[in-house]
Amino acid sequence: MGRPVLRTELCDLLGIEYPVILAGMGPVAGGLTGPVATAPLVAAVSNAGGLGVIGGAGFSAERLREEIRKVRALTDKPFGVDLLLPSNYMGGAAGGEMPRDPRELIPAAAREGLKKIVEELGVPWKEMPREPAAEPRRPRTGGMSDEQMEVVIEEKVPVFASGLGSPAPWLDRLKANGTKVLALVGNVKNAKRVAAAGVDIVVAQGTEAGGHTGRVATMALVPQVVDAVAPTPVVAAGGIADGRGVVAALALGAIGVWCGTAFLVSEEANQPDLQKQRILAATDEDTRVTRLYSGKTMRNITNPLIEAWEAAGIQALPMGLQGLLIQDLVYSCRQAGREDLLMNAAGQISGMLNRIRPAADILHDMVAQAAQILARDLPARVTAVPES
Repeated sequence: MGRPVLRTELCDLLGIEYPVILAGMGPVAGGLTGPVATAPLVAAVSNAGGLGVIGGAGFSAERLREEIRKVRALTDKPFGVDLLLPSNYMGGAAGGEMPRDPRELIPAAAREGLKKIVEELGVPWKEMPREPAAEPRRPRTGGMSDEQMEVVIEEKVPVFASGLGSPAPWLDRLKANGTKVLALVGNVKNAKRVAAAGVDIVVAQGTEAGGHTGRVATMALVPQVVDAVAPTPVVAAGGIADGRGVVAALALGAIGVWCGTAFLVSEEANQPDLQKQRILAATDEDTRVTRLYSGKTMRNITNPLIEAWEAAGIQALPMGLQGLLIQDLVYSCRQAGREDLLMNAAGQISGMLNRIRPAADILHDMVAQAAQILARDLPARVTAVPES
């Protein structure tokens, strides 16, 4: 049988066969293995007809360049890079001089509070060995991703996605390369902001999504964003893992979908089997939004550490500083063999996932089901005649 046909405006905009984009997933499991969306997964999705996106936030600039070139060696299809561009990084320290050891910026109360919780869970607290910089370090003036962004521009990546924050400062240079620019948002206010800046596509991500996420549900968010930013096209994200979700997104006015959790359990996903199995074992209620792991709201498979930290009411530090604090947590958990307490980003859709399989199979089943619903199932079940 031939491949199903499912085309929208997104396919023409990005030069892809199907309106499905792989979320550019960065490190999970406490960064045990680096980003989830690395070259094998990215190329698999692009080769299958979707758009693969590298989770660039977990790479240094030069490692990102290597990964981009690995993808190009594995596919001649379009692909993208996702980076985080937070507006408040290191508590506003960006642009100023930091101490030789940036851990000095972490309040003692925050360290002691987390240390107490970890030790109550039976994990001895251990600081990760590291050498302070020989000279005081000055953060890159625009935040955490300036050097990575230079690589994206130098490599002329076909698609760029800002998973957090606005790509506005980079738009002119990106578009001069012919790069299509996407921006993820979790509310209408930020959707208007990035659309006004000139992004090509707004990705409206509902709170159901895994990883960094907002407070508004996908069903409510997508149509409001569609109306607010028209004629800028919108892609839907959050809680979409099969063809039913694709059809729902299209009905809400989106031109395609951005999917992460569905591909977390693919064979090519770069994360430990323990984390994949915990997603497969999860129910619809086994995720929780927490600021524990990054300082930003992030949906994870819940665990005793998240529950204890949230119950303690400890205030998260800004993104960057919280990450420095969590480095010692990750080290302590690894030393104790407690990887189950580490970050395991995943969305509420985890409850409907039940097996590990190739990314191409996941994408093709999603597309085939959506095409079946649109072409046969809905017309057979619904009679609709528009008002004349």
